[in-house]
Amino acid sequence: MQTKSLFFLSLTCLFIFFSTNLSAQKISKPHVIAYYTGKGTVIDSFPIEKISHLIYSFGHLKGDSLHISSAKDSALITRMVGLKKRNPDLKVMIAMGGWSACPDCSEVFSRANGRKMFAKTTKSLMDYFKADGIDIDWEYPAVEGYPGHKYMEADKQNFTLLIKALRDELGKKAEISFAAGGSKNCLDSCFEWKKVMPLVNRVNLMSYDLVGGYAKTSGHHTPLYSTKKQQLSADFAIKEMIKYGVPADKIALGAAFYGRIFENTTDANHGLYQPTKFIDGVSSRDYKSFFSKESGYQYFWDDEAKAPYYYNATTKRLVTFDDEKSIALKTRYVIDQKLNGIMFWELNDDPYKNGLLDVIDTELKK
Repeated sequence: MQTKSLFFLSLTCLFIFFSTNLSAQKISKPHVIAYYTGKGTVIDSFPIEKISHLIYSFGHLKGDSLHISSAKDSALITRMVGLKKRNPDLKVMIAMGGWSACPDCSEVFSRANGRKMFAKTTKSLMDYFKADGIDIDWEYPAVEGYPGHKYMEADKQNFTLLIKALRDELGKKAEISFAAGGSKNCLDSCFEWKKVMPLVNRVNLMSYDLVGGYAKTSGHHTPLYSTKKQQLSADFAIKEMIKYGVPADKIALGAAFYGRIFENTTDANHGLYQPTKFIDGVSSRDYKSFFSKESGYQYFWDDEAKAPYYYNATTKRLVTFDDEKSIALKTRYVIDQKLNGIMFWELNDDPYKNGLLDVIDTELKK
């Protein structure tokens, strides 16, 4: 009897040992997070199966409430949620804000009743659409963002209170994320990192537009690594966030599915780090037709930044962007650094097939 008991005890211990070790060896797949501003009529043409999070962009403040501005946008969100039939693991989120669309955020979120009303209306909209979460894209708390938008030092603390109000209202199961600028100023001053990160699922690092529309010197707008001439990069921002106590597994690295065109005053150094002005943006799906050799553009690869660029010596125009090579390296970085995932702006800039999303998916499956 004792021998039989010892036998079963041994079997139980072995089962627990192997179960525990199998569980420990299981590595969770990084998230693939896509913002979307396009038409509802084409959203299902994209390979939704390759995305973990699809974020409608954007809802806005109306008074103190989260507001969806049109019936067309409501139909789009409904259609996005319907894509769960194709991808049962898909999370659909509603983003609030955007670069030029948060003029009242500082004032509304400075008030307890403003934060409470926003949280309540967010819950109502999520319940109505059967959405999974909210993404806050306030550009930016406590530092200057869009020209003329109000900001104040107390935004930093009020942002934490806003996220707390959302978590209290939405409960533990809802996803909450927020977008953070990749500038040193924003990393240092926008957020109470140690207080806010326990309340959210992730922070979407905007490691793009690092050389933006107001830049006077050209450079890479979305480099993976810093260079001797350019400090800002995805790697730099992530290391700064980790110094502030942000867990690596709550950081989503941002990639750009669009390029930025700058016009320089000289043609030195193939256009990099020269006096410049911003001209326009261009979708990744249009690179090959816009930037051909026939039109005067030459492709370059910066092995220090791990970033591509085009330069036209005749027009003195530089194009900075992500391509298949840089996207693959960013995805590998996410895997190696055990980050939460890779986020990109935006799905609407990708072709329906053989685009940058496919590169991410291929790299994740290696």
